[in-house]
Amino acid sequence: MIFGGSGDLAARKLIPALYNLALQRLLPATFSVVGTARKPVSLEQYRAELHDAVATHSRTKPLNEEVWRSFAEHVHFVATPDEAGYAELRELLDRLDREVGTQANRLFYLATPPAAYDAIVKAIGEQHLRGETGWSRVVVEKPFGRDRESARELTERIHTVFREDEVFRIDHYLGKETVQNILVMRFANAIFEPIWNRQYVDHVQITVAETIGVEERAGYYEQAGAMRDIVQNHLLQLVALVGMEPPVAFDDKAVRDEKVKVLRALRPLAGDDVTTSAVRGQYTRGFIEGVPAAGYREEHGVAPDSRTETFIALKCWVDNWRWEGTPFYLRTGKRLPKRSTEIAIQFRLAPHQLFSRDALAGLEPNTLVLRIQPDEGISLKFGAKVPVQGVRIRSVNMDFDYGASFMVDAPDAYETLILDALRGDATLFTRRDEVEQQWAFVDPIIETWARSGSPAPYGAGTWGPGEADDLIARDGRQWRKA
Repeated sequence: MIFGGSGDLAARKLIPALYNLALQRLLPATFSVVGTARKPVSLEQYRAELHDAVATHSRTKPLNEEVWRSFAEHVHFVATPDEAGYAELRELLDRLDREVGTQANRLFYLATPPAAYDAIVKAIGEQHLRGETGWSRVVVEKPFGRDRESARELTERIHTVFREDEVFRIDHYLGKETVQNILVMRFANAIFEPIWNRQYVDHVQITVAETIGVEERAGYYEQAGAMRDIVQNHLLQLVALVGMEPPVAFDDKAVRDEKVKVLRALRPLAGDDVTTSAVRGQYTRGFIEGVPAAGYREEHGVAPDSRTETFIALKCWVDNWRWEGTPFYLRTGKRLPKRSTEIAIQFRLAPHQLFSRDALAGLEPNTLVLRIQPDEGISLKFGAKVPVQGVRIRSVNMDFDYGASFMVDAPDAYETLILDALRGDATLFTRRDEVEQQWAFVDPIIETWARSGSPAPYGAGTWGPGEADDLIARDGRQWRKA
């Protein structure tokens, strides 16, 4: 069941993901997809709209019409503007169990604005939409709450219908191949883990950069800002994966146990610490790849005196044995020069250099970079001798590219996560205590900013306000050119 089945998320991500799972024959022979929305639409029209959406947004092109026709036969739609609609939905689900053989196994996907979650969950319980004999699970999109307290309240409301092990809080970043490869690279290769600590790592940089503005999401973004939209979930999840200890097994409990430990070890930022370790910015007019871009306050739906941040830079500390004294620099922003998400592990310089200053002129610190998007891969920077007389050293890169190495398209993150939810594997989903620890870190920063002035301005097409450069320059370092 996709609540919000006629919405943008369903059209752009969820239905294309399900179609691609069907294309790869990863869905069971007996399955049904039921979309719901408040506005009624005929089944024929709904299927036609989804056909066009998949043809446009699927990662596999062109659309395989034969596979689509077979898939579309399993697609249904029910309008749910009131209790009568939910009663009709219950009748449809019971009929599908009898006729298709879905055995009362039900995955409820809340692809709606967060304000609708409470009413939908309540209706699932009151209308007895859970199957009596099979399993039932619910997938909840971010943001999960607006702060720690509201996240707790939302969890409690969901728990009136679903147990915690039935709640799948989705963060699509965790479904990306390179994000999953963080664990594989660290724990399946003996060469990295021994040096993955404060003794050898100088610092870590994590960047989530976007060229787009708020697009059609101004209403949401004005309430969320970059802190709630990106930092509280995506960025802190990447920090947890980079910083975690080796889990005892690759399963949902062991992996998430170790991630929570990292989040608990994050040093709180509040009061004066926010001034010295956090920067917020808001984009103004500029150019993106030579095209004029409006300022944030000029976007449709944005208040002319908005103080919503569109850029954030943070210096964080993980206070534990592995990372004590090693800073994590985080930054994210909209209307930046390029779209790029990457994690850079910069290692310390060799303790004693045998070579002359002239020979070392082209040498940079060893850096391991995990590129998450748009070009998924891994690169390692190291020093090599230039092939000339005498000794001259220059930094070079050793690159691994997913597309070139495996000659296949990586699955979309939603394909991975939906399939895991159907299987009941919660490893790549966030647990209640994870979400609460993430909010515990960002809440004091948000509260401090609410009492202070406006974000620092930065021109669209630049890498954020100058204060972000100062944040890292004070430590004798600089941001990577992502």
